[in-house]
Amino acid sequence: MAERRRVGYNIHREILDEGAVDEMAEKSDSKTSLCEKVKKSVRCSGPRLKKCLLSSVPVLSWLPRYSLRDNALGDLISGISVGIMQLPQGMAYALLASVPPVFGLYSSFYPVLIYFIFGTSKHISIGTYAVMSVMIGGVTERLAPQSQFTTWDEMSNSSVVNDVAWNAEKVRIAAAVTLLSGIFQILLGLVQFGFVVTYLSEPLVRGYTTGAAIHVIVSQLKYTFGIDVKRHSGPLSLIYTVLEICHAIPQTNIGTLVVSIVAIVGLILAKEVNACLSKKLPVPIPVELLGVIVATVISWQCDLNAKYEVDVVGLIPSGLQPPVLPDVSLLGQVIGDAFALSVVGYGIAISLGRIFALKYGYSVDSNQELIALGLSNSVGGFFQCFTISCSMSRTMVQESTGGKTQVAGALSAIVILIITLWIGSLFENLPKAVLAAIIFVNLHGMMKQFMDIPALWRTNRVDMLVWVATFILTLLLNPDLGLAASIGFSILTVIFRTQLPKYSLLGQIPDTDIYRPMEDYKQVKPVPGILIFRSSATLYFANAEMYQDALGKKSGINITKMLSAKKKLEAKRKRHEKKLAKKAKKAAKKNAVDMREPEEQKDISTIEMDPEPDPSLPRAIILDLSPVNFLDTVGVKTLSRIRRDYGEIGIEVVLAGCQTGVVDNLQTGGFFNDKVTKSCLFYTVHDAVLHCQSPRTHSEDKGTTETYF
Repeated sequence: MAERRRVGYNIHREILDEGAVDEMAEKSDSKTSLCEKVKKSVRCSGPRLKKCLLSSVPVLSWLPRYSLRDNALGDLISGISVGIMQLPQGMAYALLASVPPVFGLYSSFYPVLIYFIFGTSKHISIGTYAVMSVMIGGVTERLAPQSQFTTWDEMSNSSVVNDVAWNAEKVRIAAAVTLLSGIFQILLGLVQFGFVVTYLSEPLVRGYTTGAAIHVIVSQLKYTFGIDVKRHSGPLSLIYTVLEICHAIPQTNIGTLVVSIVAIVGLILAKEVNACLSKKLPVPIPVELLGVIVATVISWQCDLNAKYEVDVVGLIPSGLQPPVLPDVSLLGQVIGDAFALSVVGYGIAISLGRIFALKYGYSVDSNQELIALGLSNSVGGFFQCFTISCSMSRTMVQESTGGKTQVAGALSAIVILIITLWIGSLFENLPKAVLAAIIFVNLHGMMKQFMDIPALWRTNRVDMLVWVATFILTLLLNPDLGLAASIGFSILTVIFRTQLPKYSLLGQIPDTDIYRPMEDYKQVKPVPGILIFRSSATLYFANAEMYQDALGKKSGINITKMLSAKKKLEAKRKRHEKKLAKKAKKAAKKNAVDMREPEEQKDISTIEMDPEPDPSLPRAIILDLSPVNFLDTVGVKTLSRIRRDYGEIGIEVVLAGCQTGVVDNLQTGGFFNDKVTKSCLFYTVHDAVLHCQSPRTHSEDKGTTETYF
């Protein structure tokens, strides 16, 4: 190992407290008024208007500069590949949303075009997504249960479901919740609320998507076994659904089960071959599309629906549906679901968008992404689409096949348009079991996320706890309530971390101005007569009392006991003085001439008030506030109380390393007064140490600090 190069340097300056720093740096007290801020925000100029327009409609900024030579071929291949993937995935995820498969194709067309105009990511593939679809399915099944559309047929002596009315009602509900989720996203984007995604940490998102994937798998088991199972909603619905499936397994349709097994095995083998040949093939093999075509042909030739009662997709109308105003009377019933959909969809899309933006060196506007997704969902709601987001599998294909801009997304929408107008009806004989198999195989990536648990156990156990808790809450409470509970739990972990910080006594590395916790370093030495205390977290109402207690424990000073003893001694002295005054007054009355001072002097006793400080106590305590990024009123009062209490027993308390915002908090919180000035705040811990070491007779002259290395 090469010897570390040491470069010598020295520092020679005055000991700086906060007042001196303000004076040297000429701190400005002028602040922009609210009126001026409002005027500046509404002021309009030509360049500003152009900038606002280009940022609101990003396609106007990049499409005129689009390079056909560099991007066209890659975007063309990528768009066709993703469009082919959209066909089976859109139909399959429509089953998750409990709507007819054709509406999955609509959801893969309209929103993609809107995002092409307003989105800022060049690589993500917008469209149907399993987690969003299963959340939509939960809403449609809750508000339109099958029992409402079931009648008793006396001729067949059995119950009959009016599928046409049932599907129409579910489509109506899906469109309403999609419109409202889009409105939520637009509003959040307009108020610059893009930072909401910061509450969706990576462990939370991965735990949530894994839990939602289990819901997806369970919801598709009825298509795999060909059984009729009631779909439950609300807390513990997953458990009830699993119990019903187990109860109905004896009624399994053997033909459907065989189709499911063959489809799953075939798709897995084809994907493995695809992975092995990926480096040799310019474009991945469209495994799902080939599976759909083969399954449709076999089902048509063998008439699986009539002979073996294998459930098929059924009628797929050609052409596009005219826009329809969603039923606004339903909006009040789906507010919570819509907000959960808006947050989850945005969180997934912005996470993937930032990954590829970082990889390819461009920026993604988080607030504009909210608006783009909101417009995609809002417009989609009028065209009977269900809520969309970003699919990881399609995004990987879009990027790996050479897609460089959202032109690839627009081309994939054109592929879906062609399929919807002319080819869609050819897939009416496609077994639903094959669509369920496509969903199962596409979820294998989410199932691999279980490997996060041992990895997080080794790196950060709090993150592992967030992952596991999110997964369990999502399973038990459903994706909508599970998300809210998971975010609440994640925030609680942050609060607990600030409530249980690490408290340390700092020592000095010899011959340096560097101070480190003494329990962590062998060569760090305590500064004689000075105690340096630091907390690893900020100081606010939740941990202010613990901060005081930790200071007492680390310093070994029971400040309450010492103040109590001092007050008792002071009270005793006052009582004794009062007693002497009474005796003197009595003696004066008895003999106004002769005060008999020698005799009275015998009764005078002395109470020692400890004029010299206890040598076991430190001369000064330095509170290192460098980890503190804000102070609330409770925190300010805590510091004032510490300075006052320890000052009463002769220990000077000074603050060091305060950030500018913390100094402002101290100023507005009433920490400073005629007796307490900024001279008790120091720029660094070393400045504070030198101040405390300097003789009190030179308190007016701060002196200088000179350090050599």
